[in-house]
Amino acid sequence: MADEQTKASSTLSGVSVIAEDESEAGREKELDPYLVQFDKNDPRNPQNWTRARKWYLTMASGILVLNATFASSSPSGIFTNLVEEFHMSEKVGILTLSLFVAGYCVGPMLWGPLSEQYGRRPIHVWPFLGFLGFQIGAALAPNTASILVFRFLGGTFAAAPLTNTGALISDIWDAETRGKALAIFTVAPFAGPALGPTVAGFIGGNTSWRYLFWVLTGFTGFCFILIIFTVPETYAPVLLAQKAKEKRKETSDPQYYAPMEKEKWPLSKRIRHVLVRPWVIFFHEPMLISLTFYMSFVYGCLYLLFEAYPIVFTGAHGFNAGLSGLMLLPVPIGGAFAVVLYIYYYNPQYEAESKRLSPKSVPPEFRLSMTFIAGPLFAVSFFWFGWTSFPSVSFWVPLMSGLLMGFSIQLIFLGLFNYLVDAYIAVAASALAATTIVRSLFGAAFPLFGGDMYNVLNPRWASTVLGCIAIALVPIPFVLKR
Repeated sequence: MADEQTKASSTLSGVSVIAEDESEAGREKELDPYLVQFDKNDPRNPQNWTRARKWYLTMASGILVLNATFASSSPSGIFTNLVEEFHMSEKVGILTLSLFVAGYCVGPMLWGPLSEQYGRRPIHVWPFLGFLGFQIGAALAPNTASILVFRFLGGTFAAAPLTNTGALISDIWDAETRGKALAIFTVAPFAGPALGPTVAGFIGGNTSWRYLFWVLTGFTGFCFILIIFTVPETYAPVLLAQKAKEKRKETSDPQYYAPMEKEKWPLSKRIRHVLVRPWVIFFHEPMLISLTFYMSFVYGCLYLLFEAYPIVFTGAHGFNAGLSGLMLLPVPIGGAFAVVLYIYYYNPQYEAESKRLSPKSVPPEFRLSMTFIAGPLFAVSFFWFGWTSFPSVSFWVPLMSGLLMGFSIQLIFLGLFNYLVDAYIAVAASALAATTIVRSLFGAAFPLFGGDMYNVLNPRWASTVLGCIAIALVPIPFVLKR
């Protein structure tokens, strides 16, 4: 989802933070009258758009991410149908989920840097068009190989909204409101995976599995139309380049320029920046490695639930695939509760601390406070789920563990993600790129062994193993705080 490419802009996790100090911009303008900047109250500047338009774009961004994550987990509800039609093994069926998530490892390396070069809108439009095409390909897939290829490519192109919608939100909101907007937005990445198996289960139990992919195609087509007609360019360097081009045309003076137009990066430097720099930072930072492992484990556990829940709710309680998918709904509901807590409790605390320390910045460790509670609760949620999974215990008891699980997952990600951005602000894009790739690898791998683990160990002991690992990770934010 940073570098010092221009005097007027810096990039934070693929997010442009543009010369917010207008007086500084004015001084630069005086030094160079041909340097194009935003004027005061310039309607081109996304920061000056109305709050209604900003909130619409925030919600639209959430829908785009919901679409991508919904598509990622949906095949978990039709594994049985795919196995029957293509005579594939269960493991190969699970690959339809894992390969899509594996595409998230490739996509961010492409779409993040490209959005900083060509703007947010083109990297919304063209990858989404490709995503739409691969959804159609999956719906028409004639054999196992084709559906696996289409799923991997679909995940690669679906990573575009995951990478760029957060950047879009930070383009349009000021620092004071950005945290709230991003907190609301982050519900989508966790709601989508939970909703996918629910819809797929009901479709797979009543009609052909291909109808699922036609539903996904329809949803993707709706989002594509949404992008075409309602999502504008928001990346300030590109908007300034457009303004400079118009200025040259109006005045017939070729000397007007935008900061972005003066950037001349050789191909070798771009490749190194995109592919090498994140891993140089990652392997030199034990703190980054530990936090990445923590976030990746939590993310992997989320996708492992798509194998664990059917074993408990279909195998032990006798639910069909659709009802078993419904059991996942408490997870996003718990995440929504966490966002409400963040907005009305943790964010006001941060704002108060920011005012108290002004003009100094708030130490990054202040962000970790929410993880002190969320980490232990995440471990407890697995013990709760596992040891109430007996057929003799009402399904409502393990079902409710999802509320605690979703609540703790959301707070862990909000706390650690914000901490990483604050702590690595100068190189946040590179640090978060490595984190995103490792996290996606965990998300792709966990479903491949999750079903075997829950079958061999049984849900009680399998959940206990995960809970114990979660307990072992709890001290990490405490150590960093100390």
